[in-house]
Amino acid sequence: MRWGLLICLWLMPGLAAAQSSQVLPEELEIWVELEETDHMPMAREMVLITLRGIYRRHITREEIVQPDLDGFSWTQLGADTWREERLNGAKVKTFTRRMALYPDAAGTLTIGSFTHKLTLTDEADEWFEHRIETAPLTLEVAPAPAREGWWFPVKRLEISDNWSNAPDQLAPGEGVLRIVRVEALGVTPEMIPPMPDLTSPSAMIFPHPEKRFVELSPDGPISYAFWRWTIRPGNDTSTIVEPLSFDYFDTVHREDRAVTISAQRVAYGTVVPEAPVAPLPQAALVQARLPGWPVALLAGLVFLGGAGWTLAGRQFAGLSALHRFRLFDPLARGLRRAARTGEVATLRRMARQILTRDGPSEARAALLRKLDEAVFDPRAAPPDLRRFARSFLAGTS
Repeated sequence: MRWGLLICLWLMPGLAAAQSSQVLPEELEIWVELEETDHMPMAREMVLITLRGIYRRHITREEIVQPDLDGFSWTQLGADTWREERLNGAKVKTFTRRMALYPDAAGTLTIGSFTHKLTLTDEADEWFEHRIETAPLTLEVAPAPAREGWWFPVKRLEISDNWSNAPDQLAPGEGVLRIVRVEALGVTPEMIPPMPDLTSPSAMIFPHPEKRFVELSPDGPISYAFWRWTIRPGNDTSTIVEPLSFDYFDTVHREDRAVTISAQRVAYGTVVPEAPVAPLPQAALVQARLPGWPVALLAGLVFLGGAGWTLAGRQFAGLSALHRFRLFDPLARGLRRAARTGEVATLRRMARQILTRDGPSEARAALLRKLDEAVFDPRAAPPDLRRFARSFLAGTS
């Protein structure tokens, strides 16, 4: 008991000094580190800074007051980090904040002072406020090169071109979704160039709204953009989608670069019949016998005589006249069945076959165009397939 009391009395002056109302400069430190590079940054190029602090006193509350950062756009790269570390044999608390700054223009810019508002305790365990500040930093910024188009300085760029299915093996009437993915390190999402116009001599192209988002990393923000289009050949055979290209500035190697996504053929593949005719069994082939020629001659004479008597004085329209009777038209039955079951690709294929068989029709061609717009345009209302089938078979728009 006596030795414990003596140890407490010996430690009390040190404890009192550690929590006194007098704050020594070496007890609380904070500063800004500017990441050094071999080049002068240009306007709109990312500049990385790190706010660091070392604290050798107990802190009850704290708050970082950030300067206005006039002349910069900025983003914080993640949450603040507090750690307990050991420096020169003593335990200390450290603070880290990582930020990316983007100078708005060329010239000499100043990064103002960050203020850390701290609540400390004194000898009587009473709270009191104390502030420490960073020294301001100056930064020389070079002008961005004069050029036409979008200024896109990026630390790393990755591009991928993806298709929902093989673009040159589409089923008749089918469209394909194209997605170009842009991944850029060192920029915020709004700094990525706008979605380009995809062009083609004859394809039907329907752009979708682009999507953008950002992930934070110690090396800077990683921004993503997704450019999407639905594409369908416009002439029922094939078409070419023109290449895409844009420029960017490589901030690591300090040179201009160009990205080019090559042209792509979009086409319908070989069509396989939906229901191939099965060959007859060998037994049926062996047992089948044609009637004798006298019976065939008699049947032909009877048919010609009856047809001549029935059609006397009438204009003969041929077997194509059967197409007027929808009940006997397999294409018309297939069209109505596809409309009932909601099979858009089959519906359009049947309509194209009817149009090819019956000849050109402005009304039917207009109905097909309206169907394509309703199917492939993401902003259009879903088509009424049964109404389309009735109008198409009637030949009216």
